[in-house]
Amino acid sequence: MQLLRLGDRGAAVAEVRTALADLGHLPTADGEPVFDLSVDHAVRAFQQRRGLIVDGLVGTATYRALKEASYKLGARTLIYQLSAPMSGDDVVGLQTRLLELGYNSGRPDGIFGAQTDQALRSFQRECGITSDGICGPATLRALGYLARMASGGSPQRIREEEAVRLSGPQLRGKRIVIDPGHGGDDLGVLASHYGVQGPGAELNEADVVWDLATLLEGRLAATGVETFLSRPKHANPPDSERAAFANSCGADLLISLHTDAWSSPHAQGVSSFYFGNAEGVSSTVGEMLGGFILREIVARTGMQSCQHHGRTWDLLRLTKMPAVHVELGYLSNDEDSAVLAHPRMRDAIAEAIVVAVKRLYMLGIDDQPTGTFTFAELLAEEMTG
Repeated sequence: MQLLRLGDRGAAVAEVRTALADLGHLPTADGEPVFDLSVDHAVRAFQQRRGLIVDGLVGTATYRALKEASYKLGARTLIYQLSAPMSGDDVVGLQTRLLELGYNSGRPDGIFGAQTDQALRSFQRECGITSDGICGPATLRALGYLARMASGGSPQRIREEEAVRLSGPQLRGKRIVIDPGHGGDDLGVLASHYGVQGPGAELNEADVVWDLATLLEGRLAATGVETFLSRPKHANPPDSERAAFANSCGADLLISLHTDAWSSPHAQGVSSFYFGNAEGVSSTVGEMLGGFILREIVARTGMQSCQHHGRTWDLLRLTKMPAVHVELGYLSNDEDSAVLAHPRMRDAIAEAIVVAVKRLYMLGIDDQPTGTFTFAELLAEEMTG
């Protein structure tokens, strides 16, 4: 679709205004079909709540999210479609209801996939309804009759945390996909475009994250982790393909590496992102891992922390395992680019991520203060565990 922004007019803007008004972000959809300041503010509020990039622009992701938000459970018949899975807030409602009743429909990501289909069929079969995987009137009535079985917390949160506990504290045998951002002809952020001075002036994002990915791959492999890179060095597959690759590997975790940039040279720091939004849907394990990674990198490099945040970006949403997107600093900032240009600092970042993964699986048992657990100690722990 065409990108809509402040000042635009026309039928597409009218559709966006109506959607925002229906969701309560605009007082009314009446008036001229113009993308004015009230629409800009409403779009930003919607993007913030849905875990999207807050830029006030209505592109493919924001438009899709507006459509998905318009669907409420019962508004349409839901069914598993292999080639084009249905998505929307009604799917989130179905997944959440099934989880509350003890059926593992997977993370409530709003995508009607195979796991949701299996959970729905199990529910139908045990309720004496035709087990056809179609969520229509009969299934909705049955869902409404039954009281929730899980209480005292999120069923999906409990499942995610229990999966980590059952997998044990050792890294040996775990499967982790490392996703270096960009690649191929897409170099990502170029420090030289931002007037950066000093040792980081010639850096580009694709090269930085590729080098870090290979460092991380080597360290994880040394601990016995089965590692996979999401792409070859000279390729840039879309996020949907990266997610599909991680799912096909049966990975336990995905770690996506990026750098950032901003028009102001003062913007700096490390941040991490996990699947989640202000609607209460999130990956608990992804949030935990993102926090560990952020704190370890900050402690070992002295870089600033920009905190960790829930987002619904495709790579975080489409992966079936907990996934973390890490922004490793601003190449537009002299201090961050100098850190990322230094081989010893890159080693420290790779070590920080490995230690963070170990902390996740240790679940706080025999934990050490952030920034003090060395890679040598981690290897010794793996050998004696």
